[in-house]
Amino acid sequence: MTASNACYSACLEEDHVKEMTECIKLDRECADICRVAITSMQTHSPFMMEICKLCADVCEACAKECDKHPHDHCRKCAEACYRCANLCRNMSA
Repeated sequence: MTASNACYSACLEEDHVKEMTECIKLDRECADICRVAITSMQTHSPFMMEICKLCADVCEACAKECDKHPHDHCRKCAEACYRCANLCRNMSA
């Protein structure tokens, strides 16, 4: 969530922000679903497994998009998102 929020903010500051549109959208989506996943784990939601699976899918999509860009913030976000996706998949398995 933190890496996606940081990437989102940094993407908005890029010179060619229009080229970052998909990355920005996925950063937002990723940060939002991570927040929901964290809350579902904290509250022992009966939907926690489904939320974690969705979180893994969104994190992976965000990571793949960030991999397309050379910016340091995108690289850091991609690494964090791949880690998060793996952890969430393990939790939802």
